Amino acid sequence: MATTGKSPSEDITGLLHRWSSGDPAALDHLMPLIYAECRRIAGRQVGREYRDHTLDPTALVHELYLRLVDQRRATWENRAQFFAIAAQMMRRILVDYARARRATKRGGSAVMVSLGAAADTSNDARAEDVLTIDEALGRLAAIDPEQVRIIELRFFAGLTVDETACVLGRSPRTVKREWQLAKAWLYRELYRSGR
Repeated sequence: MATTGKSPSEDITGLLHRWSSGDPAALDHLMPLIYAECRRIAGRQVGREYRDHTLDPTALVHELYLRLVDQRRATWENRAQFFAIAAQMMRRILVDYARARRATKRGGSAVMVSLGAAADTSNDARAEDVLTIDEALGRLAAIDPEQVRIIELRFFAGLTVDETACVLGRSPRTVKREWQLAKAWLYRELYRSGR
């Protein structure tokens, strides 16, 4: 793709708009621009998993690409919104993987693992951590879906407070306050469940 004189963020936003408008070639131009950032997000998410995970960051990004190709009706607004959704999709991929792992390795039974000992536990226990956090986020979504979005954007996607505020259409001050509340609620839930 020729240099347009635009910033990479402007190029990404323009390509997202073209893709939303039905231009299939836009995705082919978009992927090289977003690959490194998607790989960074995947690395953060897989890094929270376990060392011998068969979904390494590259495999996770490739699975993300396959799911993105199927997004025919997505309306992409900007770079921050795209990466937030990409992080959410990666989280879903990892949760699906952990559920499949539990079904085959554990027979479907859940095991609680302390958050502090997570680095010293087996791969199966780390998969359970992913599921426990996902279940806690599901409970929070029933109470306050926006706080879950903030956790996804800040923690999973690695967006800044300002980027999160832009995606949600909220003030940075509100995002900071809700981020603190969401973290406290999640910590309390994980503490109650024996983590």
